Amino acid sequence: MTAESVVPEGAEQDIKTTETDLGELGEQLEGWLGDRLEADASPRVYNLNRPEHSGMSSISVLFDLDWSKNGQEQSAQLVARLAPEADAYPVFPSYDLQRQFDVMTAVRDSSDIPVPNVRWVETSADVLGRPFLVMDRAEGVVPVDNPPYVFTGWLLDADDDTRRAVQSTSVKVLADIHAITEPASKLPAMVAPAGVSSLRRHVENERAYYEWTRREDGMRIPVLERAFEWLETNWPADPSEDVLCWGDARIGNILYRGTDAGAVLDWESAALAPRELDLGWFIFFHRMFQDIADQFSMPGLPGFLRRSDVVAEYEKISGVEVRDLDFYLVYAALRHGIVMSQIMRRRVHFGEMEFPADPDHLVLHQAMLAQLIDDSYDWEK
Repeated sequence: MTAESVVPEGAEQDIKTTETDLGELGEQLEGWLGDRLEADASPRVYNLNRPEHSGMSSISVLFDLDWSKNGQEQSAQLVARLAPEADAYPVFPSYDLQRQFDVMTAVRDSSDIPVPNVRWVETSADVLGRPFLVMDRAEGVVPVDNPPYVFTGWLLDADDDTRRAVQSTSVKVLADIHAITEPASKLPAMVAPAGVSSLRRHVENERAYYEWTRREDGMRIPVLERAFEWLETNWPADPSEDVLCWGDARIGNILYRGTDAGAVLDWESAALAPRELDLGWFIFFHRMFQDIADQFSMPGLPGFLRRSDVVAEYEKISGVEVRDLDFYLVYAALRHGIVMSQIMRRRVHFGEMEFPADPDHLVLHQAMLAQLIDDSYDWEK
């Protein structure tokens, strides 16, 4: 039996994001890039292709570029990230590529974190029919989500020493991001309004996102609403200081060269918030995948990214004590649950599944979230 055959329904799928014709897109890019490059003649865009494993929040297109400027021949390997088409049933209500451009530029300018160089951003839909940004292409391998890396792939096949090195590298990426000094001054647009904490604003934005997902069917998802109630009851008395948080902090957003981080990707969810926002998401995301492997009697990676190991390693690297982690783990499971509910609605929309009788089944990890809320989840299993 292959790993793919035991991945539960919804964990592996060919997600419909766009009907974009790559040939037409290449022609549109050539005209737009010619102005920005101040090229001697129209540049050449070629070898356009979609990566095998692409995200759900935007569409990535790889391409090669040749041009001449002042008689000098130049070339580049680039990536265009496009907001989804309006009729692709988007997962998120908005796609702020200018914000992503600003964050990636600030991180690249303020640290040694390997963030791809972002060259241009186009915030209008005039050129390609939707906003997009263009960045340099990075090379490396990624632990993929589809099917989850706990079922198959290079990380599963690696030896224990390699996985320990990958874990250390990944935790250090988090610590390095959080160590960027004065992030509010570098990204003032991300600062919460006076009198509102960054954590409160973040949770209220998630609540608004949940309500947005309900806009068509009005369906309430009990396990998600219980999680919101739990957050209010267990709100941290003294949250840790705000740092720059990556937002989608997980190994699936790191390109690895050997066991080193070759590129840190996907910054659209970046925020100024307590560091535990990233740590909770980082730990939760792997454990969710491992629970799927356990459910289907697959070995997975039970010794990898364990909660206690990640916390100990992070505290050692950063010199900062991790606080209120239970709160942020529940919050991570809630946040991902909202995303999953919208992905499942999208599948219903495109005729890939029927709407479940129990709305909690729109959340792939509903059992885990319920146990986290009830304080019965076993992190040591």
